Amino acid sequence: MQSAVTCPIPFQQYPQVLLAHGGGGRLMHQLIEDMLLATFQPEPDWQHDAASLTMAGNRLAFTTDSYVVTPLFFPGGNIGSLAIHGTVNDLAMAGARPCYLSLSFILEEGLPMETLWQVVQSIQTAAQQSHVKIVTGDTKVVDRGKGDGIFINTSGIGVLEHRGFIGPRSVQVGDAVILSGDIGRHGIAILSAREGLTFETTIESDSAPLVDPVLELLQRWPVHCLRDLTRGGLASALNEIALAARLTIELESAAIPVEGQVQGACEILGLDPLYIANEGRFVAFVPASAASDVLDCLQQHHAQAQIIGHVVDDQRALVMIKNALSSQRILDFLSGEQLPRIC
Repeated sequence: MQSAVTCPIPFQQYPQVLLAHGGGGRLMHQLIEDMLLATFQPEPDWQHDAASLTMAGNRLAFTTDSYVVTPLFFPGGNIGSLAIHGTVNDLAMAGARPCYLSLSFILEEGLPMETLWQVVQSIQTAAQQSHVKIVTGDTKVVDRGKGDGIFINTSGIGVLEHRGFIGPRSVQVGDAVILSGDIGRHGIAILSAREGLTFETTIESDSAPLVDPVLELLQRWPVHCLRDLTRGGLASALNEIALAARLTIELESAAIPVEGQVQGACEILGLDPLYIANEGRFVAFVPASAASDVLDCLQQHHAQAQIIGHVVDDQRALVMIKNALSSQRILDFLSGEQLPRIC
């Protein structure tokens, strides 16, 4: 008879941790670290956006993700294009060239066929833009009221064409932190569609494949770490990297690009753009000697790419941010998620 094992997360204190916190916050990080990683004990190289595997002498990357965004359609995309972009971007963050994807639907009874067809068409377009093929999948139907329209799961396989390891444990003291573009647009686009908010002009999601700029970087310069800024935004991604690298990251607040309408919406709604999800933005950790060239390359893809900080020899593993008055504060994890159901 199997012996009882005490749950590593105090469920008496957090009885609905999964229901209350969609991801990107401190509780979700605790869930992943203390329950899932401790139970399944993956290899250290697998604890990233995608697992790095060797099979028959070939170096591969493998990832999986599920998409539950609401509403299904939003300015700049929909759940179908988002599912493709999210999975190919996770492969790219491991330094892999995405090749093949699986596609699985959970459909709610009564879903209009026209809605499903629009999603399928957007998946095909996004796959072509991302240079991947859909090769297998599955479809399930659940009772009316049990599925919220459509849920999608995608898994992806890519080829690692470089010799190094792209991940937090490769981060070094002195590395420059480069942001690939402005932040906050995806989360605000979702919220405006969900709540019927209107602005002077439509704020569109930044959802897009990141394969081309990433592969160009890897072909030309040493890249230590890459991370896309999805759930929990820039702040959560950098905190995860700092913890894994056991080094501190110092940021310049004035260097972080946020569009005026996004900043204004955040101020009205009481949100912080540093914690808002993005679906077409990433950070790159590169040697300081290569930072200027890498920035020039990324600005060819997005004019608002910026060097936003650097890594310092401080094993407290914090993220510090300096404001215009040169005072610093700790940029910590949020306890939960500002905007649930955004991907």
